Amino acid sequence: MIHIDEATVRAHLPMAKAVDLLDEAFKAWHKGLAGNQPRRRLFVPTGAVFHALAGFNEKYFGTKVYATHAKHGAWFHFLLYDAATARPLAIFDANWLGQIRTGAASGVATRRLARPGPATVAVLGSGFQARGQLEAIRAVREVSRAIVWSRKRESAEKFAGEMNAEVAVSADDAVAQASIVVTATPAKDPLFDALSVQPGTHINAAGSNAPTRRELPAELFPMASAIVADSIEQCRIEAGDLLLGLDEAGWARVEELRNGRARQTEDEITVFKSVGLGLEDVAVAAWVYESLHR
Repeated sequence: MIHIDEATVRAHLPMAKAVDLLDEAFKAWHKGLAGNQPRRRLFVPTGAVFHALAGFNEKYFGTKVYATHAKHGAWFHFLLYDAATARPLAIFDANWLGQIRTGAASGVATRRLARPGPATVAVLGSGFQARGQLEAIRAVREVSRAIVWSRKRESAEKFAGEMNAEVAVSADDAVAQASIVVTATPAKDPLFDALSVQPGTHINAAGSNAPTRRELPAELFPMASAIVADSIEQCRIEAGDLLLGLDEAGWARVEELRNGRARQTEDEITVFKSVGLGLEDVAVAAWVYESLHR
């Protein structure tokens, strides 16, 4: 088993390639050639949490494990195995791997669900994942304008300087100007008013993956023609946006990304809820591993 560090992941996994890899992985899942095991969490009395999720994709399978502590940080690793023999192949330092694949999943959704042509993108959040989200959208759409909002003005200004974006005065102001909206925050409560969302907007909700947290207002879902999840099974466990925003009739409307839903009209509002899947980690990790063995 080889060790693959963060620098190697970044060198061999450009965002545009990651989007294509996940697009193919979701298609393979639809055909029964790939699969996903939802995340499970072990809560330790010290405040530490252990997280584990897994998946398989044709020739490979693997699991990501990571440990987090609100006061001390987070550490991510991914283990890749050969599907034919179960032989261990590689252990990855997986912080960048996770950021890239999380962005890439939204890139797949944006490619399918956002309006074609130049886009104005509103990014709510200014952290690590927000950067990956905007990078992924730029990989699949021409972004004529990017607007960022964060609860911390200095964080928004730093993001704007690094990512060629403008700073919005409020979340609602950013959303009202956008044709694509990204939410990438740890918010407990909705970030914006549903009435700020314009016809034809596509929304990638990628921040919350806890059942008690949400970024989206419940009033948004009746406005949306399409509600798409990376995994309904996993969202039923941890997607606070959907758990707090939908009744059972609403859940019946949720579709999965693997089933290929595409934009149908110019003015429809579409929502993609991402919680992050082990399948996604397998798809991008396998590409990095193979890149090192060509």
